Amino acid sequence: MLELDSPPSATAPASRVPLDRYARWAGLAVGILATRWLLPLNNGEGALYAILTFGLCAVAGVLLGDVLTAPRRGAVRTAGLTPRRVRDYVPPRMTVLLLGLAAALIVLLITAASVASRDDLGRAGRAFTVTCGGVTHSHTPWPGLYYGLPVLASLALSTAACGWSLRRIATRPGDEQSRRDRALAIVAAWGLVVSSALFGVASTVSGALMSTTCDGAAGVVGNWTVWPLGLLALLTAPWCLFTIVSPRATVWLGRRSGTSGTGRR
Repeated sequence: MLELDSPPSATAPASRVPLDRYARWAGLAVGILATRWLLPLNNGEGALYAILTFGLCAVAGVLLGDVLTAPRRGAVRTAGLTPRRVRDYVPPRMTVLLLGLAAALIVLLITAASVASRDDLGRAGRAFTVTCGGVTHSHTPWPGLYYGLPVLASLALSTAACGWSLRRIATRPGDEQSRRDRALAIVAAWGLVVSSALFGVASTVSGALMSTTCDGAAGVVGNWTVWPLGLLALLTAPWCLFTIVSPRATVWLGRRSGTSGTGRR
């Protein structure tokens, strides 16, 4: 596709600008309400589904705002021969970090599922069980398949939706800075899903490992693996949330990374 760029127009529909912000806030508000409704659920399911639902609502709000906001167009447009690519508009360092967190989340879920066992009611993939000294210790909840599949489903759904939206932003008309700002918001929304899910899974694994003293060296290694992941996810989630709710976050990041309204060189 040819690159069609235009400078921001003073006659751009300013009434459309708040729609994006309101849609983002509405998505977060719905997520908070859903979280309050889901948290009281028993057996650890409430916290899991609350985290996933909040992240998906944030993604839905950002995507809705992007759909409702028309691209800014100038009076004079120039055409270039360089095709626009999604990777030209996403924040490179943060995208690499989030991809790494997503990969860590998938590996952690696969590992947890491979060692999961049945709980005291015979339900598969919901407990962590170890035996030492002739005594069996079991802890639940544990992110086996029962809890892990919803996490993977939400990750797949948010990835597909955000990927489609990023592709749409890169190919539709508009100015360069607007594309970068909107791509940043979408990456942040996806990052909120990834980081919140990773924090929940890492916390669950750590809680189960710390509840027993007979997991040996494997338990120690497991804890020292999930603790840094949980901490990194805990630090990443607020940045993603701040980027979603604050329009100034895009300006700050753009100045820090040296980007402007012109294309990257």
